[in-house]
Parts: sequence; C-alpha cells; structure tokens
Amino acid sequence: MTFSIVARCARTDQVGVAAATAVQAVGKLACHAIARVGAIASQAMTNPYLAYDGLRLLQRGESAPQALRRVLATDADAEKRQVGVVDLQGRTAAWTGREAIPWAGHLAGRGCTVQGNRLAGPQVLESALASMHDTEHLDLAERLTLALLAGDTAGGDLQGERSVNVLVFSTEEYALCDIRIDDHEAPMEELRRLFAVYQEKILPLVRNLPKRSDIPPPE
Repeated sequence: MTFSIVARCARTDQVGVAAATAVQAVGKLACHAIARVGAIASQAMTNPYLAYDGLRLLQRGESAPQALRRVLATDADAEKRQVGVVDLQGRTAAWTGREAIPWAGHLAGRGCTVQGNRLAGPQVLESALASMHDTEHLDLAERLTLALLAGDTAGGDLQGERSVNVLVFSTEEYALCDIRIDDHEAPMEELRRLFAVYQEKILPLVRNLPKRSDIPPPE
C-alpha cells in the first residue's frame, strides 16, 4: 500500500526518507531517520519497532544490512513486512516479505533503496530510482520529492495516494525538511506546492535556527 525511498547524500551526509500511500498519515509510522545515523522506511503491515530498533543498531555502529537482519530476526511476522534501510556510509539493505500485497518489491541504488507494495508494477520503483540517480547534484529533499513524483507518474499505489512525507536530517537533531501531507485528495500536487513553500520560506528559517554547537546540552 506504500512506496518509499531511503537515501543518504554522498555530498552532504544528509539522510532522509520519503513515502506515499493510499491511506492517511504515512509519515507517522512509516518514515524514520536520525541525523548522522541513517534512515529507515517500515511499511506493508507496518511494524514501527523495526525502524526504532534498527536506528538504535545503526547508532551503535552496525551497518544497514546487519541492522536489518537483526530486527527481522525478532519479528514473527517478517513475511508481512517491507523495510528499507540506509546508514551514514551509504550502505543499504531492503526486505520485501512474501506476504506483501503484489505488486511488491525493492531496488537498491547508489546510497538509496526504493521499495513498495500494491504498486502498479516494477516501473514505479524503476522510475523513482532513475530519478534519484539523475538528480544527485540536487539537495536530498528535492531529490526525494522528485523521486516520489516520478513513482506516482509511473503508476504509484494501485489505489492512488492519500498521504505523503518527505523527511530529511542534516547535522542537527531537528529535521532539515519535514513535509507532511496526512490526508489530501491530490497529495502529489500538494507536495509540489508545499515543496516550493519549503524552499522559499521554511528552509531559510531552519538554516538560521540555533545549532547544537552553540547550545551544549545540560550537564
């Protein structure tokens, strides 16, 4: 019921995840990332703990493949899950359980994976991945936005999309980008509008927020 992208930018070390689905609020449970650690998409019959625990393992220095193997080993319903993982070194891993709604699958790219279920076909992921590769000169938030739009143009979710999230972290603990469309008749068109607002108005504000280096945590 969802297609997503997890990615790390080799130029900036930004990490991010983007997803679209036919149900509401995809960003709440499917999209997860931590600055200077990695990003995880957890979808299909969603188990958010695969992402929570996977990110903790990445924080401890495990690679994306190691973290994915370990969290799947704890889940008795792993065949119902779909997961994509990228770590700060750009290593990736993905899983599509045999019980994911067809068409379902995943593809690995340069510093990214794309995954989806209940899709119009493999062309959805192929188009999203091609977009990620063709836009490596752009900032990660824009690349993820364009990749979602490319996947949607190629057919997207068989039942259409209802919600979208583009989530990116740079060096700070707060998100550099968090565009959430939780329930909309035309979320991809709304994504185009909100991304333009983000670039013009939100991003300059976020870049001027206090930095951790200026405000040390309390002892």
